[in-house]
Amino acid sequence: QVRLVESGGGLMQAGESLTVFCVGTAISSFSTSAMEWYRQAPGKQREWVASISSGGATNYAAEVKGRFTISRDDYKRTVYLQMDSLKPEDTALYYCHNVLYDYWGQGTQVTVSS
Repeated sequence: QVRLVESGGGLMQAGESLTVFCVGTAISSFSTSAMEWYRQAPGKQREWVASISSGGATNYAAEVKGRFTISRDDYKRTVYLQMDSLKPEDTALYYCHNVLYDYWGQGTQVTVSS
């Protein structure tokens, strides 16, 4: 059964760093798909955060550019989101998304206090 499982969320202080990651299971073509991170804060719509192509090209939302870094390890079928200089407004449920097959994980909660 294909699954994307996010982990690494937690309760953080503003200014701290955190890396969340997403592991894909039973996805034979993980390396050929772009991967994305989205987030959804309470009462708000899900929003795109960052993406990485199969070749490693990255893009970021303006709100996180310069603070977040997306990366991938295809051997481990894992995509990472390193988040630096966290802000309270980064508080959200973070989801990874496999673009090729439109798979979504269940999310990992990141809470940033001021």
